[in-house]
Order: sequence, then C-alpha cells, then structure tokens
Amino acid sequence: MTIPDVVSLGEPMVEFCATDAGRLSKAPLFKRGWGGDTSNFAVAASRQGLSVAYICRLGGDEFGRSFLDLWEAEGMDNSRVIVEPDAWTAIYIISLMEGGGHDFTYYRAGSAASRYSVDDLDLDCLGGAKVFHTSGISLAISGSVRMAALKALHHVKEKGGFNSFDINMRAKLWDVETARRSLAEAFSVSDVVFASMEDMNTLYGIKEPAIAAEHLRGMGVETVVVKHGGKGCYVSTDERSFTMPGYRVDVVDTTGSGDAFDGAWIKGVLMGWDLERTASFSNA
Repeated sequence: MTIPDVVSLGEPMVEFCATDAGRLSKAPLFKRGWGGDTSNFAVAASRQGLSVAYICRLGGDEFGRSFLDLWEAEGMDNSRVIVEPDAWTAIYIISLMEGGGHDFTYYRAGSAASRYSVDDLDLDCLGGAKVFHTSGISLAISGSVRMAALKALHHVKEKGGFNSFDINMRAKLWDVETARRSLAEAFSVSDVVFASMEDMNTLYGIKEPAIAAEHLRGMGVETVVVKHGGKGCYVSTDERSFTMPGYRVDVVDTTGSGDAFDGAWIKGVLMGWDLERTASFSNA
C-alpha cells in the first residue's frame, strides 16, 4: 500500500444537528453530518492537497459506511480502517441554545473506534509518513486507543517523523489527573501541540496564552499554538513568540473550526512555510 504524507488516528462520529434552537427534547428535525476531531482534521488536510490516511475501527452499520464514502470522496486513503461488522459507529447530537452557542450530547461508549488497539497499528505506514496527528480525545475514549495513540507517537518520533497533537480536553471523557499524566507523555514526543484557553484552564488553571505556551514548552513541546477564536492564535517556540490576529468574518458555526485550523497548519509544515505564514493561513 502507498505510504501517505499524513496519518490521523481517532474516533469518527456521525453528527445530528438540531435545525431549531431550544431544548433537545423539543427539536423536531435534525441535519446529519460527519464529525470527530481527527477525522475533521484529516478531511481539512486532504482538502489542502495533502496525501492523507485515516486509521480507526469503524462500525459495520450504515453510519460507518457513510464515513468510508466520505473519506473516499475527499480523496483520502481509508485502506487501513478496520470495519467491525457487528459494532456500531458513535454519534453526537448538537442542540442550539436559545441565547446562542451549542450543547453536545454524545453516544460513544463502546463504539467500534474505542476498540482500536496497539495490534491494529500499521507501523510501516506510520514510520514512513511525514506527519502523524492525534488528540486528547483519542487518548480519552478508551485505554486501548490511548495505548495505540501513544505507541504511534513514540514510533513516529523514533523514525524521524513529525507529530501533531491537539489537546481537545473533554472532562466528560476522563478525569483531569489521568488526562495530565497521559498528555504529559504525548507532549514529550510532539513537535507541535494545539491548545485552547479552555483546555489550559481545565487542565492547569492557566488563563493567559503566553503562560499556557510557556507551560507546554516546559513539558518538551517544540512549537505551541494556542487557538483563541476570533482573536487569532498565539504561537510560541524557544526562539520567539507572537500573536497572529484572526480575520473578521460573519460567523455561521464554529463547530470543527479548530480541527480545520490544525489541518491547515500541517499544510504549512509540509510546504516549509515560516511560522507567520503558517499561522495566518491557518487562521483563515
């Protein structure tokens, strides 16, 4: 099989978004879509012209089939996706709040993706890829996926590849102490770590981008990118730190925007762009 430039590991999730604002129990209609942070990332990277493979376990249901169709349509390599005929694909439901914002309800415990393990990894593929991407959500969904993701990060590092990691802290998935321990290991072998201020506040009680970046670099991360919504992003390395302002846009929906940011960033990495150009491109 062909070795892709980028490999992403995680949990794809089918999305159902209420079409009207209000309580979930009152929503009459839902629009179906596709989600899952690392799948969103992979689609974004593929749309930038990168060669991308997604790896996971997937349910043998129609929702699982829809993901295979999606990834194929997006030009991605899904040849290493393991389909479990009797397993199911995770879903999440988005309700729109009356005053703005979203509320998420997840049905993911025991999904096919949560059964992924170290034995499922294609180490030759990982070792030959230029970039590996995963996230804190991938580490949180089960112990077996956590071990697989960490094994992949270490293997890619040993083979001279580039590790990309998004914290994406979800307190509903795991407790803070367990998260801190596992994330510390991931950080130690990651070349770039993406964080939000919500992540850093939940994990470490940090509320300032510069302090957040300093903290993560102290844990061994070469490049830290703190995503700050409409304010843009804060980028920090041992040599320099700067803020790249965001663009003024009419916001329609921010769901998945951070994942798209990550995919755009990796485009800059593989193109050899400097940090300023990469940050500006990712903000767009």
